[in-house]
This record gives sequence, structure tokens and C-alpha cells, in this order.
Amino acid sequence: MGWLPSPQPPGGQNKFPKLGMMDILLVILNYHPDGGAAAPLFTMLSERLVQRGHSVSVLTAVPHYPTGQVPPDYRGRLISRSREKGVVVIRVGLPSVDRAKLTKRFMQFVAYQLGATLPALRLNPDIVLSATPAMGVWLPYAVLTRLRRKPAVYSVHDVYPEVGIKLGIFHNPAVIGAVTWLERSCLAGARRVRILSESFGPRIKELGVEGDKLCLIYDWVDTDLIRPLPRLNEFSLAHGFDASFVVLYAGNMGLTHGLETIVNAASLLRDRPGVKIVFVGEGAGKDAAFERTKQLGLSNVMYLPYQPRTRLPEVLASADVSLVSLQKGFGCDSLPSKTFSILASGRPVIASVDPGSDTWNLVTRSQAGLCVAPDDPRALADAVIRLENDPQLRQSCGAQGRAYAKKHHSPDSAALAFERLFEDALCTSLRKPAAS
Repeated sequence: MGWLPSPQPPGGQNKFPKLGMMDILLVILNYHPDGGAAAPLFTMLSERLVQRGHSVSVLTAVPHYPTGQVPPDYRGRLISRSREKGVVVIRVGLPSVDRAKLTKRFMQFVAYQLGATLPALRLNPDIVLSATPAMGVWLPYAVLTRLRRKPAVYSVHDVYPEVGIKLGIFHNPAVIGAVTWLERSCLAGARRVRILSESFGPRIKELGVEGDKLCLIYDWVDTDLIRPLPRLNEFSLAHGFDASFVVLYAGNMGLTHGLETIVNAASLLRDRPGVKIVFVGEGAGKDAAFERTKQLGLSNVMYLPYQPRTRLPEVLASADVSLVSLQKGFGCDSLPSKTFSILASGRPVIASVDPGSDTWNLVTRSQAGLCVAPDDPRALADAVIRLENDPQLRQSCGAQGRAYAKKHHSPDSAALAFERLFEDALCTSLRKPAAS
């Protein structure tokens, strides 16, 4: 497996020949101003690649994530085109749906794929970058890689169908077979496969990918935007956090994120009146967490809606401690990108994840906080109490996390790593014909 977490390999020499300016096309569902993790990551990457002298186009959907609702300004057009900070952004129209319902979400996937096919036939990039899930991008990706025979890099952010099976979303054998086929098809059509977690490697190989096609590039974070800010700021004061010890969960509130464990830990902390558990975000798991909170009669838990990315620095700064949580058994399926944002914010993190998972190892390696076993409310509550009682530990964890994020996970280092990966894929395409 290739290893590209840093801009240069040992010795400081790029092992791939410099090919000069590339015409790069991203085929992705989410781009600025969408919420979630993927949109800002791909936006930062695209803009940094433009700054490095490349021509970058993005074939994406109109903004719709995480709610499924398309803003009025983006409705009524099948295809729109704009230039945003040097990036050519081609947007495909979507219907507004309730994304909490899988069938409705699938409607948006189909609409994007059908709408993106015609632009895919007309565009002429040197290299294509696309990303999971394959059921969202397969058709335009196949047009470019199979019909147009364009070399591609496929970025794996979740391992499908495994993650859907664990969640109970995929249980019909025919559906599982179809999702597996789509993923295998996208993986087979790629010159290189980027993974964001070392633990993804063995399972991606099980889907037929040779080890020398795999390349590890960790996620990145805008360390200029997300930085340590005062604990008392406009956001925290507006919501009355000035007198509280705030334990913050901010981001996608998905089905795998162990939200019930956080709520149950809040129940164990109800006798500590200064502690407030704050959820900020949206997602398929939010309603169940909210109902559990009502069932337990908790007054120390607050739910706030998704906030624009421009507010994210203040949101993260409002925390005394931030949380990353995944259900037991899912720690090796994901390394939540919000972990890097927490590190950049200079706040300590509590990671409730599988021991030995990439998230656990990242928090341990960076010395940015505490790790506890997943699905263990008592252990999570005890970690909160420990950090509440030790302001010096909170300060040192926050400072160490910030330093680690700046050194290892900047957008510039990610752009350079992807540039090398694209060059490698292009050199491979010159030696070997496209997969049939």
C-alpha cells in the first residue's frame, strides 16, 4: 500500500516525475456550500490545486446536504456553471427530499447521476477524482473511465456495502449484491484508490483491489479558518454557555455515531449542574437521540441546528471539551474528519471509539485528549469529569492537538499528496490500458 500522508517521501525527493499542469475533474456529490465533512474537504483541495497551477473542474450536485432540501437560488435549472475561486463548478439540479428516508436519498443519487452524464461526455480532463458511495456517482464515473477511458483516482470514505450492512440499511441480498457490484466497478476502474484510514486497506483488498493500487492520505483541515478562539464568543454567549462546562458534539448526527451513548452519559452527569451536553448538527440519528433525551427527562442536554461553515470556528471554540463518538464495531470503518477540526480548534477531545482504531490512535498519537471504549456511558462520563476537574490537562491537550493538526493535516500538504497521486496515476495510464 502506498503511504502519502505527508508532502514528500523520505529523503525529500518526489518519486513520481513532475508532469506539469494537469486538467483535473472531481466527480463528487457534495461541494461548497454543502454541509457535512466531504464538501469542505473537496472544496479546500480543489482551491489549493488551482493555487498550485492546475486547471480544476468539479462536477457536483446543487447544495442539498445534510437536509436534502435544495436552496431556492439553486432550483429550476438542470445544469448550472460558475467559477468559484478559480474552480469551474458544474452543478446538477436535484429534487428536494427528506434524506432521513433511504428511498428519497436514493432519488437524489439517481437524479445526480443522470444529470451528470451529459457533462461527463463533454469534459476532457487529464485525470478524474471521485469518491464513495458508488451508488451516488457510478454512471458519470463509468462514462469517464470506461467509455472515455480517462485515468481516475477513487477515494474511499466509507467501506461499502459493509457500513450499510452493519447499520441494518442493507439487508436484502439483491441490494447488497448491487451495492457490492457498483463499488467493485468503481474500484476496478481506478488507477489508484485513496483510503483515509489504514484500517480500510484489508477490506478494500477483499473487494478485488491489488495492494499496490492503494494509497493512504489522511483527511485535512483548514488550520487558518479553524483556530483557537476565546471560549466566550458570539455563539457561546448567544446560547448561554458562559456559566457552563460545555461538552460539544458538532457535526453529522448519523446512525453510526453513538449518540445514545452520549445521551446516556449525560444522564449520569445530571448531578453536576455545571456540565452541559450540546449537540450541533443534523442527521439520521438526531431524532432518536432527541427522543431518548426526552425519555430520560434531561435538562442538561441541548440540541442546536446545523451551523454554516463560517460559524464553525466559534462553535468549536464554545466547547470546553469536544466529542468524537462511533458505535462499537464502527471504529475501523471511519476516521471522522471532524476529529481534525477539533484538533485545529485547540480544544481537548474525548474519543469514544474502538480501541486500536485510527481515531483512537490519532488522539493517542497527538496527545490531544482521552480515549474511552465505545457504547460505555460510564467511561464517557468519567472522562468528562476528569477533564472538568483538570484545567491544566485540558489546556495541554488542546495545545498539543493544535500543533499536531498544523504539522500533519494542512490543506497544502494534502494538495501536494494528491498531486503526487495524480501524477502516479497518469504515469500508470501511460504504461497500462484502462480496465475493461
